[in-house]
Amino acid sequence: MTPKAWLFLALGLLVAYYVIVWIASVRERRAAGTANDDVGPGGPPKPVELFIGFVTNFFDTLGIGSYAPTTAMWKAWKIVDDRLIPGTLNVGHTPPTIVEALIFIAIVEVEFKTLALLLAAAALGAWLGAGIVSGWSKRSVQLGMGITLAIAAALFIIKNLDEMRGTPMIPGGAAIGLSGALLAVGFIGNFILGALMTLGVGLYAPCLIMISLLGMNPTTAFPIMMGSCAFLMPVASIRFIKKGSYALRPALGLSLGGVPAVLIAAFIVKSLPLTAVRWLVVIVVLYTSITMLRSARAAKAA
Repeated sequence: MTPKAWLFLALGLLVAYYVIVWIASVRERRAAGTANDDVGPGGPPKPVELFIGFVTNFFDTLGIGSYAPTTAMWKAWKIVDDRLIPGTLNVGHTPPTIVEALIFIAIVEVEFKTLALLLAAAALGAWLGAGIVSGWSKRSVQLGMGITLAIAAALFIIKNLDEMRGTPMIPGGAAIGLSGALLAVGFIGNFILGALMTLGVGLYAPCLIMISLLGMNPTTAFPIMMGSCAFLMPVASIRFIKKGSYALRPALGLSLGGVPAVLIAAFIVKSLPLTAVRWLVVIVVLYTSITMLRSARAAKAA
């Protein structure tokens, strides 16, 4: 088999294990009568939960990212308890992200060694991060997400301003792979980004910036960032699932609404002028960051 075929096989096995763990966990908790607010009420996702899954994954496929917009909508409409947001993001967005990764790894050329090592780094970071975040208190999650969402908004601003320039400040290069010290820097960077993903910080914008700064063609960021998420999210999700640190119905809404959105965005729409959308995301993410930090402050005062 080709190297990409082996990569797809590894991803398939990982996804199969993630699905088995998820189904077994839900069945076990419901049989024990503990499938309450920790994993959410039974029944199919509500229309608003499917809508959030569709919209966020549609724009995710076009490079916007899904974590920050999803968090903002959940927070505004009080759909998911703050403590459960990181786990629900990872568990629910995993299936659509895997579809994205399969599409972009197949169609965009990137050197295999670089791709494989950066994907492995993200998965290792996620395993470490999920083990920590899944045991955090509600206030710790609010504080952590408030800070990291503010960082995400700053990265969105940098990316938007850079694209508005006639000559981008971070133009990237023409390379489709890394070697030596640059590969080591990329490995460490993606490890950190994988760990931050478990706290609800999207990987797309910082990964695109990192890939460009390392001299690679920015187009190669798509299979790297989507492939990183496809490998790290099942890894992180398994830890969140085993600890029951997620909300079931909103997670199903992300998955069921997200997969068709990915296919529509990738094969029908393909591209849109997204600068205005990114500025809207900046505003929403900053608002959500402030809301999270205020909630954490109120919890401390109480």
